[in-house]
Amino acid sequence: MFKQLVRRLTFLFSALIGLVILIALILVTYKKEPIIEKLDVVNQAILEWDSEKLIIDNPKVPDEVKQGYYLVAESSKYMGPLAKEPLKRYAGNNLSCTNCHLNGGTLSGSASWIGILERFPQFRGRENKIGTIEERINGCMERSMNGVKFDETSVQMKAMIAYIDWISKELEDLNSKNFKGYPAIKLPELAVDLNAGSQIYVRECVLCHGKNGEGIRYEDFDKGYLYPPLWGDDTYNDGAGMHRVITAAAFIKNNMPYLQATWEEPKLTDEEAYNVAGYINSFQRPEKQNKTADFPDKKLKPVSTPYGPWTDNFSPKQHKYGPFPPMISFYQKTFGLTKTK
Repeated sequence: MFKQLVRRLTFLFSALIGLVILIALILVTYKKEPIIEKLDVVNQAILEWDSEKLIIDNPKVPDEVKQGYYLVAESSKYMGPLAKEPLKRYAGNNLSCTNCHLNGGTLSGSASWIGILERFPQFRGRENKIGTIEERINGCMERSMNGVKFDETSVQMKAMIAYIDWISKELEDLNSKNFKGYPAIKLPELAVDLNAGSQIYVRECVLCHGKNGEGIRYEDFDKGYLYPPLWGDDTYNDGAGMHRVITAAAFIKNNMPYLQATWEEPKLTDEEAYNVAGYINSFQRPEKQNKTADFPDKKLKPVSTPYGPWTDNFSPKQHKYGPFPPMISFYQKTFGLTKTK
């Protein structure tokens, strides 16, 4: 009887040891299955942007993340003028967030969202206070999207932040280099040449954005714009950052023409981007109300902000079209501030 008990205990102990070894082997050899398959790109092991493969048809992407993607990529349909429910119409134009934050907000040099959550909270001169990512998103809603704010605890806000967080963790290899905003350009010493800007627009921009800056919509009208309008009633308002020539020029230099230029290999020169940015921003667009409240500390206002008041004696025309180096020098000498835009 005793020997039988010993044999059974020995068997159970051996089985337990075997199970422990098996679990240890599984833990050692287990590799997390990647969210998406890595694709070979010339000289780099990075991913290629493919919204259907990476997001829409990917069963591993959480529903909240997909909802965030649709909000930023088909904004007009899901949070803009084409939303079925009037209470969900937050954006005032038919742009999508990804018309500027290219490739789903993953493209380096186009204000990529990858890693951006790590920068918040951050000081924002426009509000003159430490701001949250929710406040930054709402700033875009009121300016670039010419609309109204979300409730900071809304389903839409949470979904967009979930999307930004997800691409930052799962698609970080898409971002070849982190930039705060757009890679800077070297500012010309002269004012914008609108005639030169017009010629560059005809040569490089009109095919996608139209003779009158009207853009081109998707065949599926509800999806919004394939190539966004650059002026007129259905675009960013005059309080948006893109309405500043320096900001617009940096975006254009590093990204346009789309699919032809990157920050590594731009097509336009700094001067060409500068002139065409001024040309684009010379036209009528929606007006943001209460812009005088922007930048409570007026000396923190970017020199290329085209609306006053300012803490200098430079003309409104110079603030809009430059030349900007004299103003940058003034703020450095007078206030000890280094201006970049």
